[in-house]
Amino acid sequence: MTDERRPDDRRWLDDPRHVTLIVRILTALCALALLADLFYSKHPYFSIEEWPAFYALYGFTGSVALVLTAKWLRRFLKRDEDYYEPQERNRDDD
Repeated sequence: MTDERRPDDRRWLDDPRHVTLIVRILTALCALALLADLFYSKHPYFSIEEWPAFYALYGFTGSVALVLTAKWLRRFLKRDEDYYEPQERNRDDD
């Protein structure tokens, strides 16, 4: 089974208009969720949890911190491009 596609075989997300539509829908849903945060009573354990959109900001900050930490750790943990390939032996050495 090949993974190659014909040039005329376009998928749904290949069209930039559809990607833009998805981004706009997700933005609207996030805005609605933030707006809904203002209209229910909270029972926080800490006073900071009473702030509007606290959990959205907390989640966003945590996600950004994870990405930045992963980029920093990559410097120490990454392997060479050919790490898993066997080393080629020089036939003159035999």
